[in-house]
Amino acid sequence: MLSLNEDSKYIFFSDCHRGDNSFADDFARNRKIYNHAMSTYFSKGFTYIELGDGDELWENNFTSIFKANKDTFLILKKFHDLNRLHFIWGNHDMDYKSSKHIQKNLASYYEDATEENKEFMPNASFSEAIQLQNDNGKSIFLLHGHQADWFNYTFWKLSRFLVRFLWKPLQIIGIKDPTSPAQNFKELIKVERHLEKWIKKNNNQVIVTGHTHRPRFPQPNELPYFNDGSCVHPRCITGIEIENYEITLIKWHLTTLENGTMKIVKTILEGPQNLSNYFD
Repeated sequence: MLSLNEDSKYIFFSDCHRGDNSFADDFARNRKIYNHAMSTYFSKGFTYIELGDGDELWENNFTSIFKANKDTFLILKKFHDLNRLHFIWGNHDMDYKSSKHIQKNLASYYEDATEENKEFMPNASFSEAIQLQNDNGKSIFLLHGHQADWFNYTFWKLSRFLVRFLWKPLQIIGIKDPTSPAQNFKELIKVERHLEKWIKKNNNQVIVTGHTHRPRFPQPNELPYFNDGSCVHPRCITGIEIENYEITLIKWHLTTLENGTMKIVKTILEGPQNLSNYFD
């Protein structure tokens, strides 16, 4: 459980699917945007909470992921070193349920230049969910969201097998995985309906998820189900900020200036809304 108050500064991203920089690596095209956004949040004192599927462990081994994204991981280490980093595991990085996998992948890394192992994030931990709670006991429940997707939760090992050996090769030639709610609209709707039912059964508990890759930002009179989107949208990443006790849906993307140069900018998509508007 983490505190939620006027001084809290949180940024949520999910579904980075950091890969090996191959043709099937959806994160590669947005890496520079993500790194710039993360560096900005670090300098502004935000705490980063990754809502699952950070690493694409269904398609790759971690060594290849780290080599392709070393600059990204060193930014994450800066957050970790100041205790401003929290991970939630999703279906594509469910291996992180195991402390052995966390230790193996994140405790240290091999530095080619010096030919030695260097300390990385030795005390990193992953949770299935995280609760942000204010002084009045009201809270925001953070999770990946695949818990509402039976195939990618109960049968995640089968789903991983299909992705690794069937859909990854087909993805290279443009064929999408029909079992993924991010690629299949009917599956997406099913997942969202299951989450909505859970919210209603739990006294309109405010939740923030990822998994479906579809950003959601409810109005105060609507069911309090937020989704931060993903970091693998074409040409942009989306996320959710909490600052000054307000919640905002944002995207980071490239824009062209009048002089022809490119610039990475942040655009507000929805909000900000005061969090008290979502607490009964």
